[in-house]
Amino acid sequence: MALTPIVLALNTAGEATARKVAAALGCPLHGRSGRTGAEITFPNALDHARDLFAAGHPVIGVCASGILIRAVAPLLNDKTSEPPVISVSDDGAIVVPLLGGHHGANRLARRVAEALGGTAAVTTAGDVALGVALDEPPAGYALANPGDAKSVMAALLSGGGATQTGEPLFDLPPGNAVEIAVTETPDAGHATRLVYHPMRYTLGVGCARDADPVELWDNVQAVLTQANVAPGAIACVATLDLKLDEPAMNALAARLGRPLRAFTAAELAGIPVPTPSDVVRAEVGTPSVAEASALAVGAQTIVAPKRKTANTTAALARADAPVTEPRGRPRGRVSIVSIGPGQSAWRTPEASRLVAEADELVGYGLYIDLLGPLAAGKPRADFPLGGEEDRCRHALERAGEGRNVALICSGDAGIYAMGALVFELMGRDPSDPSALSDAARRAEVVCTPGVSALQAAAARAGAPLGHDFCAISLSDLLTPREDIVKRLHAAAQGDFVIAFYNPVSMRRRTLLAEARDILLAHRPADTPVFLATSLGRPEEHLRYRRLDALQVDEVDMLTVVLVGSSHTRLIPTGDGHRMFTPRGYARKMAGGDLAMGETQ
Repeated sequence: MALTPIVLALNTAGEATARKVAAALGCPLHGRSGRTGAEITFPNALDHARDLFAAGHPVIGVCASGILIRAVAPLLNDKTSEPPVISVSDDGAIVVPLLGGHHGANRLARRVAEALGGTAAVTTAGDVALGVALDEPPAGYALANPGDAKSVMAALLSGGGATQTGEPLFDLPPGNAVEIAVTETPDAGHATRLVYHPMRYTLGVGCARDADPVELWDNVQAVLTQANVAPGAIACVATLDLKLDEPAMNALAARLGRPLRAFTAAELAGIPVPTPSDVVRAEVGTPSVAEASALAVGAQTIVAPKRKTANTTAALARADAPVTEPRGRPRGRVSIVSIGPGQSAWRTPEASRLVAEADELVGYGLYIDLLGPLAAGKPRADFPLGGEEDRCRHALERAGEGRNVALICSGDAGIYAMGALVFELMGRDPSDPSALSDAARRAEVVCTPGVSALQAAAARAGAPLGHDFCAISLSDLLTPREDIVKRLHAAAQGDFVIAFYNPVSMRRRTLLAEARDILLAHRPADTPVFLATSLGRPEEHLRYRRLDALQVDEVDMLTVVLVGSSHTRLIPTGDGHRMFTPRGYARKMAGGDLAMGETQ
């Protein structure tokens, strides 16, 4: 999914230029807070540019090139996947594509320069000498052998010319040094021959429930072989909406690297096909799945009628022109996004990317606000505390409509958060009145890890989780009080370091004191306790206490309480005190029974 470019204005000197760029490209403008008049602001340019780059956004900064280079340098890894990064001088005279040549940076730089009346300082050899990027074909065409693009370009830059067969894709000097071939048939190409496939074919498929992905793949391969069509010429995989959650369908689309689109039975039923089936009509409500969906997605002619195996069907259709915007509904997705305590430095690049890709954000309003500029301009559905099931249900039902939804959670969504509730809803019996719709249950669900409150608190404290530990929620809203007390006794007897979540609320004021008293029966009164409130936020508040001095009134619902085991120690350091729980390395070094074969 190509993400929208973001234009960055760092100061008033470049703000007018940045606004011109944003208007010309139709993309958002983000400005440095306190230094620009932009509506979407950020406090730190390096962090913000890095965050956008990690999320996959092309970044256009009206600033010195060095600022952008320093921002993204720690993330550089694979030039074939990195988004464009472009710097623009404050006056708009010079536009420099720094990164992302494989993803249109040079072309984007030229668009910016044209809008500003400036100069695009393109340095990529092929773009400078020939004005083309051979590994970046026009929309609707796929390069079969991108690994050979470098050698072909080298031959052209050495003065050779090109023979173009099929249809001319590029304006190149004529000659016989290399060949540029455009073909729908299978062709691997080689070091002096680049092969481009026009994506004019649509693949319609059907399958029985839980069909073997290998069986569907083999069927598709047979259809393509029979039609003499290259896999690269396929624009889209299409099917019935009831099949959107079939592993075989999704594996096929992923293997081909093409989008999956779906249609209702009613939409497919009215499409004339070569081989309708009354059996299929009786089963799913339409006389054709494979052939009808291949046509519905954007093709005009069936070129390979339905081919059947025991559990799958496949058909191939051809469009008059490359299919760049296939019709139909995509499989919706809910990304359960763990953002950690909230600050961008503790948010993973994967989480940022999933937020950037989302069509809609869902969550507790405060958590969405913590995303800052990354959430700007996106539709959002805010839910209050206590509306956990409502927000999960909303996210899943929106995904059931084909949307890409990010469910925003603080900390790690799998720890006392929305992850389990999403799957609980999906697992409810369809006959249950509270069950999700069929479409919502077919949505894709993606989970991301995040920095949990216990991890963040432990890092601030030192290393209190260095040995066995557990987490206990003191909220009896969802867990019976007697179960919580039973777990407190077990953890106390087991001498675990304990992270207490949800320690108190306005209503719940007694369980934390009861937990303290239970623990005091099993560990010393001076056992260190670490209280961490609003972790990772400007109002962060950290303090140590003895277990016997732990007071309920200094703890609130934004506080994580870490209680050490009988072995946990508090030691002075140059910047205060640090808390740690020894693992037993002294015993190991002394030749104890852990000296050999210890699991780290």
